[in-house]
Amino acid sequence: MNTKRIVHSLMVSAMAAGLSATAFAQGFVQDAEYYVLKAQHGDKWAAEDRELNKRLAELERRFGTPPNIIHIMWDDTAFGDIGMPAIQKVRGFETPQMNKLAEEGILFSRMYTEVGCTPSRAAAATGRMAIRSGMYNIGMLLEMHGMGDEEVTIAEVLSEKGYATAFHGKWHLGDIEESYPHNQGFDEAFFTGYNQILSLNTVEAEQGNASMGLQQSILPDDPYELDDTFITKDWIQIAEGTKGGDTRQWRNNTLETYEAIDPEAQKRTLEFIERNAKAGKPFYIANWPMMSSFLPIRPKNCSVARSMLQDGLQCNVDPFVGQVMDKLEELGIAENTLVVIMADNGPMSHNSPPGTGFAETIFRGGKGDFLEGGVRVPAMAWWPGMIDEGQVVGDMIHITDLFTTFARLGGALDEIPTDRVIDGIDQTALLLNGDTHGRRDYTFTYAGPVLGAIVKGNYKRHMISPDPVGEASGIPAAFYFLPGDPREKMPVLTQMIHLKSPFNRMKLRHDLWKRKYPDSKEKHGIPWTGISNASQEVKDFANPRIDASDLPFDPLEYVEHLDQLPFDPDMDPSLGN
Repeated sequence: MNTKRIVHSLMVSAMAAGLSATAFAQGFVQDAEYYVLKAQHGDKWAAEDRELNKRLAELERRFGTPPNIIHIMWDDTAFGDIGMPAIQKVRGFETPQMNKLAEEGILFSRMYTEVGCTPSRAAAATGRMAIRSGMYNIGMLLEMHGMGDEEVTIAEVLSEKGYATAFHGKWHLGDIEESYPHNQGFDEAFFTGYNQILSLNTVEAEQGNASMGLQQSILPDDPYELDDTFITKDWIQIAEGTKGGDTRQWRNNTLETYEAIDPEAQKRTLEFIERNAKAGKPFYIANWPMMSSFLPIRPKNCSVARSMLQDGLQCNVDPFVGQVMDKLEELGIAENTLVVIMADNGPMSHNSPPGTGFAETIFRGGKGDFLEGGVRVPAMAWWPGMIDEGQVVGDMIHITDLFTTFARLGGALDEIPTDRVIDGIDQTALLLNGDTHGRRDYTFTYAGPVLGAIVKGNYKRHMISPDPVGEASGIPAAFYFLPGDPREKMPVLTQMIHLKSPFNRMKLRHDLWKRKYPDSKEKHGIPWTGISNASQEVKDFANPRIDASDLPFDPLEYVEHLDQLPFDPDMDPSLGN
């Protein structure tokens, strides 16, 4: 099907529902489903936007700059674990600062993310579902993979409008040079290429058998070992850099350095806030904490739960959120600063290390699942004087929406690229007008590169079904009514079979639009190039110390084929516990 026929098919589908073809005319491109909503509500939204523009213009006249934006995002937390004191009592911990932030602003009841940390972080940075940017693969040590330089991040968009931008913490968007955050638009960056498993890539973890075989320096020589290239010799635990400047490894790969990451990132964030506030320059900061260590070495005197997740939230992230709020008040810029805090996906309920404290709450499933428990997370927004206090909103919002909303607040919508689909929807009206003013009623959730589920309002359809025989026979059984079945345990067939065609239309529109705007492929390359103080072992990734003339192939040829792993198109992803 050619491009003209795809666009025509989308328009015919919309007009068949009584919608106007002119709804497709706007600046940047969004997913097909958005245009169905815009055609029905566009006039109302335009009127709302005019009033919002007046409020934002008045705020800018008062402070002299567009609003500052701070995004704090941590890992693997179930909905209800933050902002709901009764659930926290059951779970054995407390977060008074984050709960205060929710009480003084918005507590979202339907914030959706991607299924894992790398895809969610890519979605937040680009406003695009990870399937579109090729970032659905969760990076591990020497993944040789990362976000391509053709992606346009919120840091790049806001930089064009004069914002100072900084990234501090867990980037986890690649170990190839073009993926480094200061090569993706941030003025300054202090970042990890990987996740908390770095805490297990240490001598102490090897000593306790929490990691096996990586730290060969403390192990006896294996007299039968023949291949000296198989086990990783070195890597970069955390690096720092500036836009257009040098990139350096920060300290070393020890556990002591790992434990210093969050304190250093928090110190840099607070300094960045103060420096730019005093300079009268608007700023955007992403501080994404490591939060915890998978190696249980921290004192057990923090939370009653005495587990990694609860201790990391109560004694690390929560005090930091309080410090940020206090700093904004001290500098007199709280009313010109939006703070959004959230988890990046649901709890690590599959294959989690011991003592981590991950658990499902209201929803079934966790990290990696397209079930609600995998992608529906705690999230709050705080903006004194702009966001009314004490709100619990029922509108649906998606992590990609942050990109577009932040761009709108920064006056940078015209900097969003127009040659690709942007999944993020501008949710400024939801922030400033509150409940029922959201502009999204749908999500598409991918399990790796495969569409796992679609949500439309209160209805959900699993595209990867627990009834493969029924699906193969054209009688889909995986329909769910979420208010009555939040754990997705009771699929409904006869009572909801009328939704088969509406969901099919959604999927077809989505797929047809993807033909016009194809997904990017995964980007691979040699890891950790461009590090000015790299060890010889890290430099050897690009120049293996092996006589290539002894090999009948290029020793680096495999890098070009890494996109063939690890996803099998015939895989059968889990549906949760």
